[in-house]
Amino acid sequence: MLAPSSRSALYSLFPVAAIALWSGNVMVSRLSAHTIDPYAITFWRLVLAVALMSLFVPAGAWRNRAAILPQLPKLAFLGLLAMALFQCLSYEAARTTTATNMAIMTALVPLLTMLLSVVLLGETPTAGMASGGVLSFAGLVWLITAGQPAALLAGGVHEGDLLMLCAGAAYALYGVLLRRWHVGLPSWQSTYFQAIAALLFMLVPMLRLPPAEALPTRASLPLIAYAGSLASVVLPFFWMQGVKHLGPNRCSMYMNLLPVFTAALAVGAFGERLYPHHLVGGGVALAGVLLAQTWRAPLASFFAPRSEANDGAEY
Repeated sequence: MLAPSSRSALYSLFPVAAIALWSGNVMVSRLSAHTIDPYAITFWRLVLAVALMSLFVPAGAWRNRAAILPQLPKLAFLGLLAMALFQCLSYEAARTTTATNMAIMTALVPLLTMLLSVVLLGETPTAGMASGGVLSFAGLVWLITAGQPAALLAGGVHEGDLLMLCAGAAYALYGVLLRRWHVGLPSWQSTYFQAIAALLFMLVPMLRLPPAEALPTRASLPLIAYAGSLASVVLPFFWMQGVKHLGPNRCSMYMNLLPVFTAALAVGAFGERLYPHHLVGGGVALAGVLLAQTWRAPLASFFAPRSEANDGAEY
């Protein structure tokens, strides 16, 4: 029988594997930038993901239909955020930014989730959120302006970086609503119906595309295969197992590995160069995320009046 420390180390392989697959998905986004329309790859990856999950989810979902039916509107909105909007924005962003920048923006999702939780869930703001938020913002400004913050005033920020920030905000909102609504369904069933809803949403933009842009090509088929199977089915399985055994807070820490894995792949596969502004800006931004995740002291405690317990002490 494995010792607790050994089991924890073994379970950590689940989120590590999930992040490795997520890094591969960032590469797919970059490869798709000039290969297939963002709407089209989002649609076809959902077609494949739904088809694969249809092999093992429907039987249990039918037995659980009484619990599923009342949750369908919430599942539909969650699917729109995470599987349609987030993916479309990511694919569009890949046209005008680097894989490294995309990964760093995505790694900010835990921080954005915590900040939205304060607003939407009424959670107590912590010192880590405040200081980590400021630190991450400074790192992001340094990153997306290539070490020249004055470029913000001159409009020199890549459109793709802003799109990835919007994508991250959409995914953060997804995480907050998932906690607020407590749909209470098995993970696979929840994912399955979210994917179906996202697929239906994607029908509208797909119908507006010319056939030449809407249909997969020989070059885009491997990208769709990866995104629809490994990134949409295997990755969630690994992540759900990590959350099950390690808890959501510990799992979220592993998202800090996403820029590291992605940068390694980007340098090797695309020949992207790592510049000082990547290391400085990205490092500061991720340090802010880590600070927000670990410094849990309530922010209000730093502004509370000091105790006057010793004011009446006798001498």
